[in-house]
Amino acid sequence: MFGQVLATEFMKLHRSKAPWATLAVLAMMPLGIALFMWIVREPGRAAQLGLLGTKANLAGLEAAWPEYFYMLTLIFGIGGMLLLAFIVAYLFGREYSDATAKNMLALPVGRHWFAVAKLLVAAAWWMTLVVIVIVEAMAIGLAMELPGFSMGLAATGIVHVLLAAGISFLLAPVVAWIAVWSRGEVAPIAFSLVMLALGNLFGKTGWAEWFPYSIVPLLVGMVADPVDTLPAGSYAVLAGTFAVGVAATILQLRFADNAQ
Repeated sequence: MFGQVLATEFMKLHRSKAPWATLAVLAMMPLGIALFMWIVREPGRAAQLGLLGTKANLAGLEAAWPEYFYMLTLIFGIGGMLLLAFIVAYLFGREYSDATAKNMLALPVGRHWFAVAKLLVAAAWWMTLVVIVIVEAMAIGLAMELPGFSMGLAATGIVHVLLAAGISFLLAPVVAWIAVWSRGEVAPIAFSLVMLALGNLFGKTGWAEWFPYSIVPLLVGMVADPVDTLPAGSYAVLAGTFAVGVAATILQLRFADNAQ
């Protein structure tokens, strides 16, 4: 029965244009980084083309692989939190906006399977985007012949990117619960924006490693110097957040009033 539910969710996604839209959005990010790298490397030509503001200060910036990977990690971390909010809100919230939730929940299938299937689809959707855009980013960086490349640096950079993307997904079940609780797509996206702002705020305190939405900014160095490894407590917080989000979503579907 779960296999049928999962196959149905993938079939619904296959017929949707949303995956292509998210791919287009995420695929533009490496191009934006490449443009910034070119501006740093060619400030004179960039100024002639109007790409460099008169007050811009590029001192200390370098168009090299370490900076390139840092920006990629930032995109998959902070940007991933927002894009995943859209993905999860779409998968869970559209059942209410399309008025299909009453049909889904009336089927002789355990309601928890719908939550698990949609989260698995979200994970597959997200990881497909991540892999495609990492390949794109590597190709762009190599084509630009950025200095400082090595296999060790590339491996470390890709691990950091995957870690940031994985952390972003661990926060997704909470967004799923908000979507089911609010019966729509707007509230979970608004919730993610607020949490992103709070994460940046708490990141400037000593509680950054304990607040789940501050952990990605802590990893990428938005609130301090970038870290090579996260504290063990941060992983425990992320695991707890993921488990609570999954449980809350399942309980909301099983026991709450889901009338449309």
